[in-house]
Amino acid sequence: MSVTIKKVATKSELKKFIRFNYKLYKNNAYSVPDLYDDMLNTFNKKKNAAFEFCESDYFLAYKNNKLVGRIAAIINKRANETWNKKNVRFGWIDFIDDLEVSTALLKTVENWGKERGMDAIQGPLGFTDFDAEGMLIEGFDQLSTMATTYNYPYYSKHIEKLGYAKDADWVEYKIYIPEQIPEKHERITEIVKNKYGLRIKKCTSSKEISKEYGQAIFNLMNEAYSPLYGYSPLSQGQIKQYIKMYLPIVDLRMVPLILNSKNELVGVGISMPSLSVALQKSHGRLLPLGWYYLLKALFFKKAKMLDLLLVAVKPEYQNKGVNALLFSDLIPIYRKMGFAYAESNPELELNGKVQAQWDYFKYEQHKRRRAYIKEIK
Repeated sequence: MSVTIKKVATKSELKKFIRFNYKLYKNNAYSVPDLYDDMLNTFNKKKNAAFEFCESDYFLAYKNNKLVGRIAAIINKRANETWNKKNVRFGWIDFIDDLEVSTALLKTVENWGKERGMDAIQGPLGFTDFDAEGMLIEGFDQLSTMATTYNYPYYSKHIEKLGYAKDADWVEYKIYIPEQIPEKHERITEIVKNKYGLRIKKCTSSKEISKEYGQAIFNLMNEAYSPLYGYSPLSQGQIKQYIKMYLPIVDLRMVPLILNSKNELVGVGISMPSLSVALQKSHGRLLPLGWYYLLKALFFKKAKMLDLLLVAVKPEYQNKGVNALLFSDLIPIYRKMGFAYAESNPELELNGKVQAQWDYFKYEQHKRRRAYIKEIK
């Protein structure tokens, strides 16, 4: 039988869209499920501020009356304006190992984009950089993180067979925490502090970091990330949403803020204990016991792995050793908290500025993911 594509139109169908990934990877040791409630909010036009400038539809694929795939079609109008493109994005793509299914899903998004005046399709991408990006093409035997997606090796084979070409690659690193701050790191830190009048600031409450520095953190991200692939500046609505959503749950010991002599924020690093295993145990649900596994991982029995969620440095301070200041503060904290290594999460392969910061550590590149592009005809 041929593949039937159905647009998601009801809450029940949206739940099927979200849960399909969980079922497809139910017994996979490396896949980390998204938190179900977060996904419901992500696809809710009233709760996700990205819909201020994004348009989307979601589709389910059926074969022999069985759900066999899913895909999201997205137009990020702000990104298209920023980069002078007419691209439609495909995201949240999952499918069984059947070329007829993957073809039908991607053709649906191509046609959806063409109807709206787009001339190219790219992905996997989400609404913004805060969503998972790229298709895993190396590292299928490595545990995923809460900030990334896992996929089977056959995905990229299907994509390439359908005429999609590489648009961008991200690499991911496993960085081992040293027992002490590297000597060269310490020297650079002292030079940078004295030369540029910089200092580390640590907030002591979620109220303080949200009220005093929340806006500045996300403004800094807009500055630091603006040259990166496909980036669209965060809107004020998104900034308010992310301040409320993320800053109250971070461990402030692992959030160094770098201030200059004028008390302006010029750098920030945010990391947290890995929730990968906790999310696997909870199956992506808070109830009935998912909350227990997540709280345990955050506050009680922490994993040996931590996630480096973001490092942002004001453009005029980049390549001047400011990152050394961040990690001189963090390394003793990581050791005290019992972390053995960190996951870098995706970094654009051509972003030498970011990758240079790992030169002082023992590290290995263990994953690679790719965004593809294809002209719509």
